[in-house]
Amino acid sequence: MKIDILTLFPEFFSPLLNWSIIGRAYEENKVEINSINIRDFSKNKHKKVDDYPFGGGSGMVMKPEPIFDAINSVQKYNSRTIYLSPQGKRFDQKLANELAKEEHLILLCGHYEGIDNRIIDNYVDEEVSIGDFVLTGGEIPAMILIDAIVRLLPGVLRSDESYMDESHYKGLLEYPQYTRPREFNGHLVPEVLLSGNHQKIEQWRKEESLKSTFIKRPDLLDNKTLTEEEKVILSKIKKVL
Repeated sequence: MKIDILTLFPEFFSPLLNWSIIGRAYEENKVEINSINIRDFSKNKHKKVDDYPFGGGSGMVMKPEPIFDAINSVQKYNSRTIYLSPQGKRFDQKLANELAKEEHLILLCGHYEGIDNRIIDNYVDEEVSIGDFVLTGGEIPAMILIDAIVRLLPGVLRSDESYMDESHYKGLLEYPQYTRPREFNGHLVPEVLLSGNHQKIEQWRKEESLKSTFIKRPDLLDNKTLTEEEKVILSKIKKVL
């Protein structure tokens, strides 16, 4: 996969390429990530990329010409161009899974009061939001998308199970996790996890996953098609709670 980030602050993404799982994937050429400075496409001698909004109002709006040229500099036949915007559809695990199958992503980061809407209407495939709040720019949302997507690419994590059992991947929250010591401040690890009985452990994890989802995020259950086994488990959980 190739990811091109169009931004006014390319240096913002340097830490992403040097740390942890994303940095390792980048070093091992499992993903190509480039930061492109939109200012480089300004024809203004001062590299100005913004102007006052037509109709008046506060703040500045990013001009269409530099953004258009920046998109054109990297766009290919297989590109999917995303504008990070609070007006976009909500980013979730389902969309992360979908985007991880793309060959080329272009992530456009706005700033100031946003970008000229003619770019959005004509040269962007979709707008994506990370939540119902406003940030100073699209750089942090872009980093979130990259982190969520790259870890799903083949060979990035050491085992497919590293993400397949995580919260949201299967539409449910993850089961509780424990490690050594088996007793901490008088609190014990659930005995089933120490039993060595993998069938019982798997069953416990299914039940705890459904229980956590029902208690913490019951809205997720509205959008998930449960198996017959999961329906039985959930029915028992509801009776107890």
